[in-house]
Amino acid sequence: MAQPATEPAQNASAPPRERPEAVPSTGTPEAAAEAATGLDMVLVDAARGPLRRLVPPAGTALRFGSSLARRPGTVARRAGELAGELGRITTGRSELAPGKKDKRFADPAWSGNPLLKRAMQLHLATARTAWELIEDADLDWQDDERIRFTATNLVDALAPSNVPFLNPLALKATIDTGGRNVVEGVRRLVSDLTAPPRVPSMVEPDAFTVGEDLAVSPGAVVFRTPVFELIQYRPTTEKIRSLPLVMVPPTINKYYITDLAPGRSIVEHYVAAGQQVFMISWRNPDERHADWDLDTYGQALLDAMDVVERITGQEQVAVQAFCSGGIITAMVLAHLAAIGRQGRVRAASFAVTVLDWSKAGTVSALMDPEAVEAATERSRKKGYLDGAQLAEVFAWLRPNDLIWNYWVNNYLQGKPPPNFDILFWNADTTRMSAGLHRDFIDVAVRNALTEPGEVSMLGSPVDLSAVTVDTYATAGVADHLCPWQACYRTTQLLGGESRFVLSTSGHIASLVNPPGNPKSTFQVAESTPPDPNAWMEAAETVKGSWWPDFMTWLGDRSGEEIDAPTELGGNGLDVLAEAPGTYVFDK
Repeated sequence: MAQPATEPAQNASAPPRERPEAVPSTGTPEAAAEAATGLDMVLVDAARGPLRRLVPPAGTALRFGSSLARRPGTVARRAGELAGELGRITTGRSELAPGKKDKRFADPAWSGNPLLKRAMQLHLATARTAWELIEDADLDWQDDERIRFTATNLVDALAPSNVPFLNPLALKATIDTGGRNVVEGVRRLVSDLTAPPRVPSMVEPDAFTVGEDLAVSPGAVVFRTPVFELIQYRPTTEKIRSLPLVMVPPTINKYYITDLAPGRSIVEHYVAAGQQVFMISWRNPDERHADWDLDTYGQALLDAMDVVERITGQEQVAVQAFCSGGIITAMVLAHLAAIGRQGRVRAASFAVTVLDWSKAGTVSALMDPEAVEAATERSRKKGYLDGAQLAEVFAWLRPNDLIWNYWVNNYLQGKPPPNFDILFWNADTTRMSAGLHRDFIDVAVRNALTEPGEVSMLGSPVDLSAVTVDTYATAGVADHLCPWQACYRTTQLLGGESRFVLSTSGHIASLVNPPGNPKSTFQVAESTPPDPNAWMEAAETVKGSWWPDFMTWLGDRSGEEIDAPTELGGNGLDVLAEAPGTYVFDK
């Protein structure tokens, strides 16, 4: 159940749950970046359209109404409290104020202008009453999440900051530009509505260029199949670790979340630390690839491992997988264990990966049989699930950060959105084959990875407890897509020794967390007990990024140092293209 509010009068527009301090302030590019795409978004797809998600299932609405009907005294008390607050607002005696991190009402006019102040306070008072009634209803966790999702979208949409003639930023822009902001805002609105995802643009389409600004770590494509390209990165040290690392990115969006701008690139850091790095770059599938499923991607990972072993002459590899790539990787490890080949993998890392979906958060709660059936049928007919359609639904999961913040900036003020590399990557969506989409949904809905033999990979029953390789798992303390407690449960499903690291920030910023950021910290403990809260109590906070910690952990399992190769590829494998390859440019 939800936790009680923290200082509700000071942050009445937020749902009454304590929000982690690591959540970026609303209205910043960093805040929007926290909502970048994860596997969970696949499960809340565009099958029925985003606006349908604003209406809770009939059963949830009935249970909510019935619960409140059984508490007439509580409802009357809340109504009385709201009426009293409205009276104080009208007479100018209300002390309601937005939270310090609520950037919607940061302009001094919201507190200095009597009309604007009353409009803001009316919104805050109404929102607070809505959250209190949801608390009073005392619903089970799934209905609670569904009602909160609906209420959040409605409350955020009705904020006075979204109204052109009330928002002081819009009024000032109109005066300063002589009305040109209105013309530019309408132009941007029309442009955004003409094509999916039909939400305000979070970054200009020409803000960055892949291969010039992003994904610039030197390397080459040394292997290509219809499913993926394999990139080998050029060493920048004279000595390298003998054990090669194979990186498995998510199957939605492009791989270069691991290779953003110089100084913010995971790949760059690993290579500079003397690690041999190989990257899988997934192809952007279309209707021709509808049958690609979990087995297809599992075999692709095995094919990549074969090539890496051939090039390096090593019999073992390390694997690091991200989000949905971690699901594929875990299942492949279980397959290798089942056929007696688990020794091929010396160590494995899972970043923001959920393998146990029990109570995994808002997105899991929003699933229902009708939505699942509609989602699967839609992708089956098209042959794929469109990333742009997913992005539209996903934006409504974080309306203040992903809708209304840019509504004010782009349309009311007529300004271009700020350039931010993560948001550019987030907008560079890819499709998901119908087969993979179907399999992911099936695994998640049945929570199949938690029960041995409930699902198979390449003909082998998946038993994650049989995976005994050492693992390193990371999560973000403010991750709303893959809650850290859900990521932590990965350590309990796998059979080997695990190290769990809890980074600052959320889903993406917990990954793109380069050394040198004075605000960065991570938490780590010596053991991983069954209860994540017990782990948290024992964990110590370490200043800095987890990247060096992971390099140290992997280095202890990477064998001796050897001379770095002077050429890429080899052993009959030629360079096919310079990094970032060709598949990364597929639209």
